[in-house]
Amino acid sequence: PRSTQESMNPEDEVDEFLGRAIDARSIDRLRSEHVRKFLLTFREPDLEKKYSKQVDDRFGAYVACASLVFLFICFVQIIIVPHSTFMLGFFLTCFLILTTVVFVSVIYSCVKLFPVPLQTLSKKIVQSRTNSTLVGVFAIILVFLSAFVNMFMCSTVDLASCMAAEYNITPDRVDVCLISNLTSNYSLGTWQGFCDSPLPSCNFPEYFTYSVLLSLLACSVFLQISCIGKLILMLIIEFIYVLIVEVPGVNLFDNADLLVTANTYNREVVSCLGCSPPVTTRVALKIVTPVIITVFVLALYLHAQQVESTARLDFLWKLQATEEKEEMEELQAYNRRLLHNILPKDVAAHFLARERRNDELYYQSCECVAVMFASISNFSEFYVELEANNEGVECLRLLNEIIADFDEIISEDQFRQLEKIKTIGSTYMAASGLNAATYDREGRSHIAALADYAMHLMEQMKYINEHSFNNFQMKIGLNIGPVVAGVIGARKPQYDIWGNTVNVASRMDSTGVPDRIQVTTDMYQVLAANNYQLEYRGVIKVKGKGEMTTYFLNEGPPIS
Repeated sequence: PRSTQESMNPEDEVDEFLGRAIDARSIDRLRSEHVRKFLLTFREPDLEKKYSKQVDDRFGAYVACASLVFLFICFVQIIIVPHSTFMLGFFLTCFLILTTVVFVSVIYSCVKLFPVPLQTLSKKIVQSRTNSTLVGVFAIILVFLSAFVNMFMCSTVDLASCMAAEYNITPDRVDVCLISNLTSNYSLGTWQGFCDSPLPSCNFPEYFTYSVLLSLLACSVFLQISCIGKLILMLIIEFIYVLIVEVPGVNLFDNADLLVTANTYNREVVSCLGCSPPVTTRVALKIVTPVIITVFVLALYLHAQQVESTARLDFLWKLQATEEKEEMEELQAYNRRLLHNILPKDVAAHFLARERRNDELYYQSCECVAVMFASISNFSEFYVELEANNEGVECLRLLNEIIADFDEIISEDQFRQLEKIKTIGSTYMAASGLNAATYDREGRSHIAALADYAMHLMEQMKYINEHSFNNFQMKIGLNIGPVVAGVIGARKPQYDIWGNTVNVASRMDSTGVPDRIQVTTDMYQVLAANNYQLEYRGVIKVKGKGEMTTYFLNEGPPIS
């Protein structure tokens, strides 16, 4: 670490320090804003509800860890504690129960391999925080019971009283000197009960305490149990065990203290029953046991608090990340819709797919495109700037509503082959067949779709006139032919189409008749072949084109 610090320059050290400080401050701020200090619950009920609904897939692993602790307790007690039929039966029963719980919990991770009833049971346990907590507490209780239940199979006869009765002395005269000079009946090496007790003597009861500490350790692995829940459970375990140690099992621990102290001295040193016992600094087990368990419970509680605090902060970060991701996706979708309003979908996809240089030109040659210009010929007469219409704003508002109606019609599914190009004042420009998805080479359906759209606009204008008490007149011009489509502009790109076809379509609009749809001969041939009702107008003079034969589109094909 020292060499690393020396290799870093002061600027990097400051940056690293500030980064750690910012992280620590943000964590503390996040914790104080959202999490209660002691209970570690969220201040907002909605957040707490979402957190409680989280499914922990690792519940089977938690029960498996508790089972490993149980097996270790069994191993220790089988070596240290005198054997009994009750011990073996109880351990075997607990092992079968815990194995079953582990099996059912693990099924959740590989559901499809097992019968439906087992799948349902596993889901009910793992997916419910309440059920998984209850099962976890049940497993902890089994481990705790296995840690101390064999104490009741040990002799609790008071060694001092037993020896006093045997040697006809008072219990207060029984000391280390006396025990050290007696026979092996009162040594640490035998399991024989004192004073002919039918129960064996347990000379190392501190291993019951160690086993209880292990059971407390098993409590800490269940992350879905709150730190307060763990604290309450551990305090109950401590209270029960300490109560057993101090009341029914107190002789067990006092006997062990006497035997251990006596065993530390050589019998040859003591020559008579009246010698003075050596001074010892050993603290009685019945005193040290509650202290050890209390310290262990406190340490596990602090650990549980830290783990839960981290888990809740992690949940908050994930929630914030999810919300930010959703907001980003919504913003992307909005931007995509906005881009699609400016550019056709295929063109927008082209620019979104890769980085584009400012000077890069996008263009596309289209061999047969239908082009429409629709203009409100007398809108300039309608537009006046007066105080009554807010200096012309109300006129523009009505025009905006008309254009919005046109946009709504073009967005219908039957007109999916059409693309709005732009609006120029009160003129609306649209085209069809601009890409492979909308161009129908054989059936020329994209041309018919534009003709239908033009007739829909005429109907919509009649509807607007009826409801706005106006007399707007619309002229529409249609033409077909090759065009070049492309995007111009770097910072503000604009999609447009160019070519003679576009110019002629514009002339069909400008030379048209109000409330009529004027089409060219090429357009007429395609529509007539599809049974559209058209009317011959005649030969007209078109600026820049000379004389042209045009037609009026009256109706669509008859409905069969």
